[in-house]
Amino acid sequence: MTVPTDRDHASVVALVECALVELTHEAVGAVFVSRQVGRSSRTQYVAADDVGEQFQKRHFDDRLGWQETTVPRRTVRDELITHLTRSASTSMERAGEEAASEPDSFVVKPVRELQTP
Repeated sequence: MTVPTDRDHASVVALVECALVELTHEAVGAVFVSRQVGRSSRTQYVAADDVGEQFQKRHFDDRLGWQETTVPRRTVRDELITHLTRSASTSMERAGEEAASEPDSFVVKPVRELQTP
């Protein structure tokens, strides 16, 4: 889904909390894709334990390639909230840029469908 740029902060927090519950209880991962003219980056989060306290973070940047780390739930929550709220202002800033630039996106999908390094 395209990042919802018209949502208030409380709605974004609720969306992130729901995504974290799904990541903890289902075999799914959350993917945030940020696009800018000429480059893109992708950040994936997948639960690394059964209780949802640790997550595997996979970040791909066109220039730097894949980087993987393990991060706590709080970090995932904060990063997703930041990405999703920052996308609202970034989308507005990009309105005057090249029309080919796609909007940022956020999706929760089965782990088997995630891109891997």
